[in-house]
Amino acid sequence: MVVVGLGDSGLLTALHLARRRGLEVVGISTRPGHVSGQELGLRLARPEDWQRDYRWSFDRFKGLDRVRVVHAEATALDLAGHTLSLRQYDGSHTTEHWDVLVIATGVTNGFWRRPDLVDEASVEAALVEPHRQLADARDVLVVGGGAAAVSSALQLALRWPEHRVRLAFPGERALVQHHRRTWEHVERRLVAAGVELLPGHRAVVPDGFAGDAITSGVVAWTTGQDPTAAEAVLWTIGRVQPNTAWLPAELLDDDGFVAVRPGLQSTTADTVFAIGDVAATDPLRSSARNRADKLLARNIRRQLAGGALGSFNAPRRRWGSVLGVEPDGLRVFAPNGRPFRFPAWTVRRILQPWIVRRGIYRGVRGDTATQPNNR
Repeated sequence: MVVVGLGDSGLLTALHLARRRGLEVVGISTRPGHVSGQELGLRLARPEDWQRDYRWSFDRFKGLDRVRVVHAEATALDLAGHTLSLRQYDGSHTTEHWDVLVIATGVTNGFWRRPDLVDEASVEAALVEPHRQLADARDVLVVGGGAAAVSSALQLALRWPEHRVRLAFPGERALVQHHRRTWEHVERRLVAAGVELLPGHRAVVPDGFAGDAITSGVVAWTTGQDPTAAEAVLWTIGRVQPNTAWLPAELLDDDGFVAVRPGLQSTTADTVFAIGDVAATDPLRSSARNRADKLLARNIRRQLAGGALGSFNAPRRRWGSVLGVEPDGLRVFAPNGRPFRFPAWTVRRILQPWIVRRGIYRGVRGDTATQPNNR
């Protein structure tokens, strides 16, 4: 079993597969450790807190003891020969044979989710430098209307209440893929934190710019408002690109995502599966946010045994954590838009150690992550 991509979905899938004795599981990662794509706002505002719960070395995961992790990037796939070509971090090229392949390479989205093959120093810089840019800016403009945008605006306002933080989004409300109740609650939280809301503002995005850097200067609007100047502009505009350049075209849909059947199996190759943002499961590509990793591992075992595969049933709306951990706890929004709050003390004493580390990740060893210096 080869799992390409050890982000959130790929890591969990590898952990589930490794529980079955007799299966050799190999994980391919462009990072030297696990770097989650979750909770951008907390990552930018309080990276020391974020990395405690979202950045871990692979040797901390007890369930990966039976997984061979390779620090490399996939460069080509031979479907007929069942071989995967890799470029390792030292520049050498190797191949891996696979009987079953899981594609979990995710998407490129801004500067915080990229496919580059990097070392620990690069991971550290990607955490520290954006934080310093935003710490130094007294006037921050967040552009975008998704969860990354609203969580960033709130977390920045909470971290630096002396900063001016504005949130510009194109419609009458943000979070249009969530239930309206979710936005109504989030809007109140933003206003209470001092975030200035700019609805109906659609930005002019410079040609060739994918939101992969924090900029400064003036932002123009296609919706007729006067240009807006800011010391720091955070672009969370959702221009995602699937990390599939290494894959044969026959595995992809017209937009470059991996085409899959309801059981997360490729539509053209029975021994290839996909999960997470790279998998074209539904319009929201929601398998990553709905714990489809258990289903995928079960389906792979069923296929090996000649059984019928289960189906992934996608929700109609996004749900889950939107704002990240706040001073009074963590709010998780149900599909109907109603929030459930974990009080702050339960996040550190129950949610993270018992539900996340022991329950979801099957055991995580003691905290050894390097903490950056933050202001």
